Amino acid sequence: MQNKSSMLPMIIIGILFFIFGFVTWLNGSLIPFLKVVCELNEFEALFVTFAFYIAYTVMAFPMAIVLERTGYKNGMAIGLAVMVVGSLVFIPAAFSANYLLFLLALFTLGTGLTILQTASNPYVVLVGPIESAAMRISIMGLINKSAGVLVPLLFTTLILSDIGSLTADTIDTKELASRLIVPYIIMAIVLSGLIALVKFSSIPELEFEKTDENTKGNIFAFPRVILGAVALFFYVGIEVIAGDTIGLYAQSLDVVNATALTSYTMVFMVFGYLVGVFFIPKKLSQEKALIVSALGGILLLLGVAFSSTTSHLVSEILWGWSGIATLPNSVAFVALLGFTNALVWPTIWPLALEGLGKFTAQGSALLIMAIAGGAILPLVFGKVAQVSGDMQSSYLVGIVCYVFILLYALKWHKKTSWS
Repeated sequence: MQNKSSMLPMIIIGILFFIFGFVTWLNGSLIPFLKVVCELNEFEALFVTFAFYIAYTVMAFPMAIVLERTGYKNGMAIGLAVMVVGSLVFIPAAFSANYLLFLLALFTLGTGLTILQTASNPYVVLVGPIESAAMRISIMGLINKSAGVLVPLLFTTLILSDIGSLTADTIDTKELASRLIVPYIIMAIVLSGLIALVKFSSIPELEFEKTDENTKGNIFAFPRVILGAVALFFYVGIEVIAGDTIGLYAQSLDVVNATALTSYTMVFMVFGYLVGVFFIPKKLSQEKALIVSALGGILLLLGVAFSSTTSHLVSEILWGWSGIATLPNSVAFVALLGFTNALVWPTIWPLALEGLGKFTAQGSALLIMAIAGGAILPLVFGKVAQVSGDMQSSYLVGIVCYVFILLYALKWHKKTSWS
């Protein structure tokens, strides 16, 4: 790509990444909220993540076609418009407290985000040297996860501020559901304003230089992209498990303000992204960062499964004193997964997209489809927890995810052919 970057387009892309984070990590608060409002069990509640993330798989290649026809800039505006529609669907869903309508609204939001993600991620990767792409994505990740820190706190403050215990026995579920109406109207208005911002901005179109690999017939001739999508599938699965189930898990242990705990996972992701910003590629290569992330994740999952559900020692060490956060050790280890997860997405994207040239849009769409891991793997986790009756040990299923990430870091990203 020709380097035509300027500060203003990157600021606009940064705003979009904030929107990604705000809409995505709101799910962590919606899961325990809708569990009560719609009277669901844990497995049923996790269809929130399924409806949202499956949109990425269903819509990724159609959205890539849209991008090829409209260009990246117009495609972003279309994506925002679809998100406006999704926000407005929340209004009848909240009036009726109908779970299927909530899921439809979430699928529509996910569809809009699909085109935004398909367009924006390759832009950040290709706007500068490929060796420092993880650093640039880490900066966008900081913005994204800052929204992830903010939104659960806002949700708890604005929606649940006058409610002591979030249980169907003590509250009017219809009235509780109606509290979502005003926030989603505001979201629709803000997204509408962003359409104009993107449409009339100076964001340049992506332009690609021809490479030798461009002579390959289709995207499936690039093993590092296909295997990168596999690794991202498992990564997004464990990222969503860490961010969106922590509230459910804490709720099962009677932890106060469980709907806000996604913020804790996001805080540690912010710390992880700071490592990427300051140390990649100067002190840490993208490959080594991925290896460390995978191994660290495995160790933390062992901590989740085998640590105490009554002791607060880990959170007291992390936050200095128990008055700030008295999380049980096992819940604190779930939050810490945010730190090891942070650099997986920023490192896999540049390793997978390098040298794709004219196939970049298709490669990006394939990687975006891998976000289906966030739809499927949390359901696997939920079913394991439901069948076993032990949510704590169910986190061990995430070790499989980190094994696939480790394989990509060690060898799969180096493959240039299937032979």
